[in-house]
Amino acid sequence: MSSEKKATGRRRKGGDTLTDRAYKQIEEMIVSLHLSPGQVLSEAQLAEELGIGRTPVREALQRLSSEGLINVLPRRGILVSEINPSRQLLLLELRREVERLCTRKAAMRALPAEREAFAKLADQLAETARTRDDAAFMRLDLEFNQAILKTCRNEFAEKAMRRIQGMSRRFWFQHYREALDLERCAHLHARVARAIAQGDSDLAAAESDALIDYIVEFTRSTV
Repeated sequence: MSSEKKATGRRRKGGDTLTDRAYKQIEEMIVSLHLSPGQVLSEAQLAEELGIGRTPVREALQRLSSEGLINVLPRRGILVSEINPSRQLLLLELRREVERLCTRKAAMRALPAEREAFAKLADQLAETARTRDDAAFMRLDLEFNQAILKTCRNEFAEKAMRRIQGMSRRFWFQHYREALDLERCAHLHARVARAIAQGDSDLAAAESDALIDYIVEFTRSTV
């Protein structure tokens, strides 16, 4: 086995392998539209840009292909997948069910310190609704999503949601400036966070559905 192949499985600080590191960085480049839909990717160029060997980059690209963020096409190479509102709506059908489960379980399983953190998040999200600070909202939205996944304590739901959220974030990045009602969206997120903080699992599930209703509306408005 080559030294590079061994390195793909070697744990780095924080528990990540080189493949994990490559995956996270390339996924973020795709989601943030640094790599554009339809763009052709090169293993060699990505490896050089990231400072990571080609084997972990190749393995990361295989994961991204399984998640639908890239397409590997014979004789055409590796392409960043296109953003399609119809596919996004299908994705949201699944996201609604999994996210409802995650928020319900988070409300049931959150520890006291976590409930305090969700209450603080709710206040901060409500403040971004007042100020319409999109940069602050984007930072808090990521924190909100990560907190729910951690607090639901279901590794299978967490893995499913991480894939769904990557594709959803990419759609958001492409369209939020033209179609997002930031005040409404921030308030809807705050209501979910507050329900989790209160430990009300039924209310958390209902507020999660209300948030997805808006995201569906947002998606349809881009067509």
